[in-house]
Amino acid sequence: MRMRPTLSWTPPEDLAPATTDLEPVAEALGSGGVLVLSGAGLSTESGIPDYRGEGGSLSRHTPMTYQEFTASAGARRRYWARSHLGWRTFGRARPNAGHRAVAAFGRHGLLSGVITQNVDGLHQAAGSTDAVELHGGLDRVVCLSCGAVGPRRELARRLEEANEGFAPVAAAINPDGDADLTDEQVGDFHVVPCAVCGGILKPDVVFFGEAVPPQRVEHCRRLVREAASLLVLGSSLTVMSGLRFVRQAERAGQPVLIVNRDPTRGDRHAVTRIALPLGAALTSVADRLGVPVAVPEPDPPPGPAPVTP
Repeated sequence: MRMRPTLSWTPPEDLAPATTDLEPVAEALGSGGVLVLSGAGLSTESGIPDYRGEGGSLSRHTPMTYQEFTASAGARRRYWARSHLGWRTFGRARPNAGHRAVAAFGRHGLLSGVITQNVDGLHQAAGSTDAVELHGGLDRVVCLSCGAVGPRRELARRLEEANEGFAPVAAAINPDGDADLTDEQVGDFHVVPCAVCGGILKPDVVFFGEAVPPQRVEHCRRLVREAASLLVLGSSLTVMSGLRFVRQAERAGQPVLIVNRDPTRGDRHAVTRIALPLGAALTSVADRLGVPVAVPEPDPPPGPAPVTP
């Protein structure tokens, strides 16, 4: 199934109101077998904006489509200029309390798995070793000609060398790691080819208009079939790539619980939607269940001030 560039969704008037009662989530996790499906809203507390919430990036930014990226060298130049700049900030993001709580639930055997629509790698950084990246990960790049996959940090090094002094000020960073730049700021940014065959490089993520690999979809469908319940965290479920799993769970009679501050396209399929900040909500549930959540290590202190003569 190809991801449609769905940019908006209007909630119907007959949706049940949200609640702030976390007890259903605590009960589901306490029983075990919970499959987590996470979206961009889980990473906002790490400084990465979401797409559709208040101040979401879609109000000012249309994501690159696969068709545009593959058809136009100019589009690829714009994408890589913005993505290269965005990676400098995006790559420094750290897991927040929500990611750490999900990892803690997994360590204590309460989860059957994690599916994330995010491409930021923060679930893995928090310790969720089995997270399935439905839309891929920005920490990797793939060649569209030979299929070679390599680390993003190596591409970043090559782009730095090819674009010495490139340091425009971005208006904002987006959930896909893209930075908002004008055409003038992009300028004549130099895109580097695949180091193996000279082909076109693309981040190893599923663009809008591109199909999620069928084997990955089937793996996720199997995870849904094997789960006792589905817990959606921070996703509007606007695109079908995530909504299909909610519909699958409902058809199978598995409870769907959603924690998201705004209405979602999956609310009518859920037993409850809880409108609370994710970090605080999941930490509260962990406390109720006696599950310790790891405390992040403090940032290292700054080095000594330079000595002036």
